[in-house]
Amino acid sequence: MGKNLVIVESPAKAHTIEKYLGKDFTVLASVGHIRKDTKVDKNTFDVTYEIDPGHKSVIADLKKAAKDADKIWLATDEDREGEAISWHLCEVLKLPKDTARITFHEITKSALEDAIKNPRTVDMNMVSSQQARQTLDMLVGFDLSGIVRKKVPGAVSAGRVQSPALRLIVEREQAIEKFASKFTYKVSGDFGFNANLDHDFDTEPDVTAFLNQLIGADFKVENVETAPGTRKPAPPFTTASMQIEANSKLGFSARTTMQAAQSLYQAGLITYHRTDSLNLSKQAIASMASYVEQNYGKNYVKVRNFKTKDASAQEAHEAIRPTDIAREVAGKNDYEKRLYHLIRTRALATQMADAQIATTNVTIGTPTPYKFTGKGEVITFDGFLKVYGRVKENELPKMSVGDSIHANSIVAKQSYAKPPARYTEGSLVKKLEELGIGRPSTYATIMTAIQTRGYVERGESEGEERDIIAFTLQDGKVTRDTIREKYGANKGKLLPTPIGELISGFLVDNFKNIVDYKFTANIEKDLDLIAEAKLDRVKMLRDFYGPFNNEVLASEGIERYNNARLLGHDPETGKAIYAKVGKNGGFIQLGENEKETGEKPRFAPLPKRKSVKTVTLEQALKQLALPVLPRLLGKAKDGAEIIAAAGPFGPYLKVGKYNIPLKDFDPYTITLEDAEPLYEAKRDSYIADWGEIQIINGAYGPYVKGPGRRNFVRIPKDVDPKTVTKEQAEEYLANKPKKTRRPAKRRATKKK
Repeated sequence: MGKNLVIVESPAKAHTIEKYLGKDFTVLASVGHIRKDTKVDKNTFDVTYEIDPGHKSVIADLKKAAKDADKIWLATDEDREGEAISWHLCEVLKLPKDTARITFHEITKSALEDAIKNPRTVDMNMVSSQQARQTLDMLVGFDLSGIVRKKVPGAVSAGRVQSPALRLIVEREQAIEKFASKFTYKVSGDFGFNANLDHDFDTEPDVTAFLNQLIGADFKVENVETAPGTRKPAPPFTTASMQIEANSKLGFSARTTMQAAQSLYQAGLITYHRTDSLNLSKQAIASMASYVEQNYGKNYVKVRNFKTKDASAQEAHEAIRPTDIAREVAGKNDYEKRLYHLIRTRALATQMADAQIATTNVTIGTPTPYKFTGKGEVITFDGFLKVYGRVKENELPKMSVGDSIHANSIVAKQSYAKPPARYTEGSLVKKLEELGIGRPSTYATIMTAIQTRGYVERGESEGEERDIIAFTLQDGKVTRDTIREKYGANKGKLLPTPIGELISGFLVDNFKNIVDYKFTANIEKDLDLIAEAKLDRVKMLRDFYGPFNNEVLASEGIERYNNARLLGHDPETGKAIYAKVGKNGGFIQLGENEKETGEKPRFAPLPKRKSVKTVTLEQALKQLALPVLPRLLGKAKDGAEIIAAAGPFGPYLKVGKYNIPLKDFDPYTITLEDAEPLYEAKRDSYIADWGEIQIINGAYGPYVKGPGRRNFVRIPKDVDPKTVTKEQAEEYLANKPKKTRRPAKRRATKKK
């Protein structure tokens, strides 16, 4: 065989493929997209592309290699994005239209050899679909972002798919705010096992009357029902279900999950990680079934085939699975190893027998019309649970109808109805998938975008405490106690910021289609139709952009959107008190604007978890009574003044030359005693300090910091940072790796 050049996107993928193809093949990487779309003609929807300046040297190397090669193979990823990269490579490298295009679900020797035996050419329908998506996002992003920046305080930009996702989070928060939490008294009994009463009580008198009826009561078993049951394994992972499960079980963000999955795929350890297919290849099923039989026994094997609901769905490849099921551990770091374990055990479980579970329900009679019910569950055969999932067993004692049973205690506890749950990244991905919004490759980008823009933040609260009333019947007496219970924890949940709420409200009021769930889902379907050659790209774009452009033009006449709300008046000064949103978020304002009165108003932040719509006058007055920032807390032991302040990146302590972020403290209430340990920890992290040059022990190890921003370099692992001199530190800074800067000049080419 002559010289073969294979082009992929990633150097890591190139390295793995080269190991399998042998010496007759050279594998090079495009390092992602080599061209960008920079301009769209809004009449013809022609796109102007330009060479990415950072890829000039890559393109030069590819051109040279292409010139020397006898045959060229385009082996970019098998989704629309990969197809578009292959097309761009053909255009820039001036390759013939019949250049071989190969795709594979996994990076293994057999998959690569099979792909080379069955090449095709670039699928221009898939390319058109990708171009349509990019064009849509570019048009919406440019036009809509310009409008929201003008009309909404604090707005940075708005996107076509991110906006419906933001709306979901905002609407969930609004439902929580409107939720009226009522309580009832739920009753449970300890009979050696837990049993719950089939009735709740609304008032204390009702509860105490019921419990008093049970003093000295004879409890009897009225019914015992035992039934066999089964539990089936879940299907293998798609991109969305992998992100949902990794978020739930491992606490991974969508972005962390996709980064780890990409590394595993490029190393040849799992199949392609961007897929909405549930299919498994015959070879993979046979391999997994054989592994199960050899390692767990024939009775654990149950071969299953899974079908994708939408056969025409984009990226309908195989589900995500290991390329070698016998490999138990894989990955170069803890994230990859944990995700690989999750993928492997999920895939293996699909070819394992159902779990057999025996359930028991016991009904216990009382002297009242109400009854207690106890439920037990025991695994009689673990099946797939041997490797994936779990069931909390609860074995009930042997009982027969008519048996007398003793109650150790009976407790009636105040129980508040729970509001709708806030979204996590995992549950939001699940909801977007249900609505048909976005695609496997876009979920992580959506999560990242809404958070980095400051429209959504992750909750950090472990919850607040409240008093709960509990009545206990024990030893013939009914006692009343008050216990403390946590509620309202939002740690890891997605919370809209005041700016996020404001932008979502603006879009709902003025750009209904952009945030309409069905409309956005229908666009995804149209993109699929373009990929299947059933819809013309230009027609689809024209049908969308005409009405959208009319909305953009109409919005020019809208007044600046603030949602400012008059809460009332200050009882001391009589001045108006407003809740508003500005570029840094929500705030309370005492007094009118300075331009109108000549007097500067007073400001205070919104209370935590309150919006412009939900904050009350009483809460606003408490905020205005907070001390003015920055505020002096006092002096540290070394005499340095410790000041609490708030800046564009959040609250912090200012102590001499040190700025110390406040993560777990409020700048308005933090005390000197709280602040001193933070200052000492910061000071102790400085191993050496020569003014403009310092050695600091950071989160990722010791490093040298020089003058200016982003001027730092890590100290080698084999060097003790305490022994580094100023001269050595200067040398480290002088010899630090230099980042490639993008040249200012750009060369553009126009393609349709």
